[in-house]
This record gives sequence, C-alpha cells and structure tokens, in this order.
Amino acid sequence: MFLLRKEYELCSEFPLFIQFFMIMNKIRVAIIFGGKSTEHEISKLSASSILEKINQDKYAISLIKIDLDGQWWLFDETKIEETSSAQKIRLDRSELGTGCFSLSGSLLSEIDVFFPVLHGTYGEDGTIQGLFRMLDAAFVGCDVLASANCMDKDFTKRILRDAGINIAPYLIATSQMQPSFEEIEKELGMPVYLKPAQLGSSVGVYKIDNKKDYIRYVEEGLSLDTKVLIEQEIKGREIECAVLGNEQPNASLPGEIIMNSDFYDFESKYVDSNASSTQVPADITETETEIIRQTAIKAYKAINCEGLARVDFFLTQEKEVLINEINTLPGFTKISMYPKMWEATGISYTELLDILIDLAIERQKRYSQLKVFAKKVQ
Repeated sequence: MFLLRKEYELCSEFPLFIQFFMIMNKIRVAIIFGGKSTEHEISKLSASSILEKINQDKYAISLIKIDLDGQWWLFDETKIEETSSAQKIRLDRSELGTGCFSLSGSLLSEIDVFFPVLHGTYGEDGTIQGLFRMLDAAFVGCDVLASANCMDKDFTKRILRDAGINIAPYLIATSQMQPSFEEIEKELGMPVYLKPAQLGSSVGVYKIDNKKDYIRYVEEGLSLDTKVLIEQEIKGREIECAVLGNEQPNASLPGEIIMNSDFYDFESKYVDSNASSTQVPADITETETEIIRQTAIKAYKAINCEGLARVDFFLTQEKEVLINEINTLPGFTKISMYPKMWEATGISYTELLDILIDLAIERQKRYSQLKVFAKKVQ
C-alpha cells in the first residue's frame, strides 16, 4: 500500500480503479474540536491548522464539533465553521466498528482513529479518553490516567517529585483548607502565582504580592476549579520541550518563550502579540539542551504519557532545571510551540500528524491483545 501511495504521488494519470482502491482504503480520522471548556475558541484554531496540514490523500476526514452546550455535531464539509448541514450525532459501535450515528440510529460515518483537539476540561482531563476506551477505539494522545494526572497540576507535581524531578515549591488552597497569607509569605516568599489546578492556557493565573489580592484571587480561582495552586516565583527562562512516542518516546529541540510582559497569561498567549515572542530552537547550550530533553522524557515516562505531550520548564539563573507543568494536548495552531519545535527538529507538521495517528493505531493494537476483557458468553 505504501508503494501504491508513493507511485500515486509521482503520477497524475494513475488508473481510475487504483485511485478508487486508494480512496476506499484511506484511514478514517475523526477530528474532534470545540468542547465545553474555556479553551473552546483555541481548540477551533488548532483544528483549522490540522485540517489545513493533514494529508487528505491518505486520510478520510470527519469533522466533529462539540458545542458549548455539549452537543455533538458531524459536519459534511471539511471546514471549521457553523454549517446548516451539520447533523446531531452520538458515538457508538456497530458490527463494522466505531462510528458516528444520527440520533435516529443510522450510521453516518465510520471511524478508525479519533483525533481529539480539545484543550482543557472534558478534552484533556481523561474524560473523553475514557469514552474512547469504552468504545475500544484508537485515539491520538495520552490515555485516561496520564491525561487526568497531567490535567491536575497538583498531582503532576506529586508524581514528578516522587520521580526525583525538580519542581517549583507550592501550596494548595481549597474551599475547606486555605493557608493564610502569612503562611504563604513565610514558606514561599513574595510574589507568588495563583492558578486553578485543572485549567489550561493560563486561564485564571494571577501574580500576587499582597493579602488583599490573595483573598480576591483565591476566591476567583475556586469559582473556576475545586483546587488552586499557590506557587513560588521562579526567576528564570521559560523553556518548552515536545515529546512524541508511546513506549519509546523522543524529545524535540527545546524552544523558549521570551516575555515582554510581566508573565505569560492568557492575554500574552493569544491576545497581545507584543507581549511575548518565541525562539525555536532555544538559545541555550548543548548541555542544557540535553538535560532538558532527557528530563522531559523522564517526566513523560513517570506519568505514563503516550502519543504526545509538551513539557514546560524553568531554567533558573543558577542553571537549575525545574518542570512547571505537562500539557497532554498542546495547541496545534499556526503559532503553537509543539509543532514548531518538531519542525525545528526535522519533522514537518504534516509528518507529525502521520506519526501521531500511527502511534494511536499501534497502541490500540497493543491494548487489544491484553487478556483483561470479559469473554462474550456463548
């Protein structure tokens, strides 16, 4: 099949029956975007970029949008936009495998691989991954446990700390347990950063240095999540590294977020184009590059990630490397660091998508061989 595809690329006058054979044997990929999280719009941008770059000679694409109310829609056209032809759907299994079904029960589209491009809550927290696992379906990205652990920054830090990986000192605040401002100042110093434990894209992140702001922003954080992290300020450079693979992952050349504003909040990432810039690869030494790459792989394995993740670091003024967090469904927009770091390492955006889909299929084959499922009673 590989040879046929290669020959097809070299010949525009390929026989029609071969072209039909190749079309019928495309891998059927469902790109799922939108979602109910605060990162809904960023998800749409990521999905648009993937749709633009994915090899549509190799894949038959279905577009599934989850709207802000949680309703699932199948689009007839390969465009990330509202369309009157979209149909309300549910996912299910038939004798043919997994597919999209209309609410009346008819099969609308069969699916080989799900490609979730859902950032944040309900997209990278293990919930939709659990649905795919229940459907016994191949899907891109980390599995249920790794997704859930990485979504919760508190649990991420606990696992990394137990694995002997450096993290920034922090405390936790909940509705039932809140350290006093005086305790925070004594243990962590000032300023500190507050962030909801399970939100992404720097939503709800604040820098504080006084009691009034602490009370205000903890209350706001707890309106967004059940748990708020209070982290010590780390003075240093913000370095990121992309990891790719299942049981034998590889790490990209690192990139750097260069701040022109106070810190990397939501506005710096997506609104104010002058607030930050990126440099890929990062201007660091070969030794620092290797330490970051190896630490990224160590963290990836410690949390049992598979498919992909972006590992975010601090490189301090004393040259100490600390992990900030791990993102299991990083952005795939035109300016996102994850694909840019792989491009700098020698893997194009389109090739990266191929690898991610291959990794999803490989893992599903491995899982299907496990003898943990109940046998059907004859």
